[in-house]
Amino acid sequence: MSSRRRSNNSRFTQDEINDLVLKLQSLLPNSSSRCTSRASSSSKILEETCNYIRKLHSEVDDLSEKLSQVLDSADTNTVDLVDTLLTLLQQ
Repeated sequence: MSSRRRSNNSRFTQDEINDLVLKLQSLLPNSSSRCTSRASSSSKILEETCNYIRKLHSEVDDLSEKLSQVLDSADTNTVDLVDTLLTLLQQ
C-alpha cells in the first residue's frame, strides 16, 4: 500500500485491510506468541486492540492521579523541577 493519503471516498482492498490488521496485531503485547495466520480473525484482533487501548488509558489515568498526589505533597522547587522535566520530554 502506498504511503499517500486516501480521500474519504477511497476504498481499501481486502488485501490492504488484512495487511493493516496484521501490522496492528504486531503492535499488541505478546503478539509474537500469537498465530499470525489468517486464522486469527480481524474482528478478534480489533477487539484485542480496543481492549489494549482501554487498558493504556486506564494506566495513564492512574499514573496521572499518582503524579497529582505527589505534586500536591511536594514543595515548590520539586514541582518546578517536574514541570521542567515534563516540558523537556514533550519536545
